[in-house]
Amino acid sequence: MKRFEKKVAVVTGASRGIGQAICATFAREGARVAGVARSGLNETSAKCNGGEFIPIHADLSAGTKKAAADLVAEILKQAGRVDILVNNAGVIRRSPAVDFPEKEWDEVLRTNLSTPFFLCQEAAKWWLTQGREKSSPESRLKIINIASLLSFQGGILVPAYAASKHGIAGVTKALANEWARERINVNAIAPGYIATDNTQALRDDPVRSKAILDRIPEARWGRPEDIAGGCVFLASSDSDYLNGAILNIDGGWLGR
Repeated sequence: MKRFEKKVAVVTGASRGIGQAICATFAREGARVAGVARSGLNETSAKCNGGEFIPIHADLSAGTKKAAADLVAEILKQAGRVDILVNNAGVIRRSPAVDFPEKEWDEVLRTNLSTPFFLCQEAAKWWLTQGREKSSPESRLKIINIASLLSFQGGILVPAYAASKHGIAGVTKALANEWARERINVNAIAPGYIATDNTQALRDDPVRSKAILDRIPEARWGRPEDIAGGCVFLASSDSDYLNGAILNIDGGWLGR
């Protein structure tokens, strides 16, 4: 039996990179996967290799409670339940702090912090009022937020992103404090430098790429599948006593 048969896994930012790898991994483990993105999801569906994939198109930049409630309602309509929620979608904007545009600050905070919080809220509300009573006594709602190395560091030229990722680390701990006794696990993963479209420019720059690799004890860029493996652990019963944790999957970067 696959680990997540009869489970529904919801993954935001599912169209590429880390989100796509998470979808494919959960599908291989038997989950019904609801992938959420504003762009095309055909490639992600194909990578799920025949597993049940439910494409849900939504713009996650609104950052409002209503938008999150509407999205969760649509997921429940199509999939029937939520067992795993992975808040992966995010944006980054670069500008010197002294000139950082208000519009971009608001966009990053809405997408990276407000939307994940309200999705957590709506998923927990469904679990507490309906989902738990429809589930077996050992079942739990598993929420996984994608944090960042910049949940611990300040970075350069990315004040809004650093603020949002520090915030998602705090929200993860705060929700765990309130919900752990309700059979809800809220944890986060802080990815290191992962080989995705977002890091292509860094990887193409021989000076920056060498500086990054010299700092990573593993001496390689991470793969999206490395993060997906962490999600499988946090979504499984193996992590039932883990709550409010931020799992660093970074090749040893933060330990250097």
